[in-house]
Amino acid sequence: MTPRRTALIAAFALALPLSTHGAPSQNPADIKAGHWVLDPRHASVVARVQHMGISLFTVRFNTMDASFDYEPSRPEASHVVASVDPASLDAPSNDGKFAEEFLGVSKFPRATFSSTSLHLISGGHGTMTGDLTLMGVTKPVTFDVTLIGTGHEPLPLIAGRQAAGFEATTTFKRSDFGSTYLQNDNLVGDDIQLTIEAEFERK
Repeated sequence: MTPRRTALIAAFALALPLSTHGAPSQNPADIKAGHWVLDPRHASVVARVQHMGISLFTVRFNTMDASFDYEPSRPEASHVVASVDPASLDAPSNDGKFAEEFLGVSKFPRATFSSTSLHLISGGHGTMTGDLTLMGVTKPVTFDVTLIGTGHEPLPLIAGRQAAGFEATTTFKRSDFGSTYLQNDNLVGDDIQLTIEAEFERK
């Protein structure tokens, strides 16, 4: 295949809307049954924490993994597992020490989450509770979860893929997990606002 023909096919595919195989849906019942894995190219884990009581400071983690199994007739039976590499913490003015100072990554190189219950509230909204393990401490946390959309994407060529995207948010105290660096005198706050944007593909 010539480079020109390849470019034309790619341009055509990019012009195809998700609706080629039906409009994207926000109905959990339209998520296809099967095993779903995270697409790390279209995912982010972002945390915000108060800085000196006058602003919110934002950081993100660049290395993550997640998966879940899904059955449309029993969505609340879904089980989600996820992990983050704390050493992948990325922050403005990061001098390379934040991950160690705040999360002790040399001793605790992995943070994990395993869901224990999922409850649908209405439409594509619900809550997910599970066990978060951070700095060797495991505690329950509850996420507010929104299904952003699900459907068939035309890429990669030729067959495309089934995709589903979610947003999950929660707030927890870092001190509950043993992170107290710079917490005295309110230099860095205790409450962590966590937002996860995750796109999955069915395998």
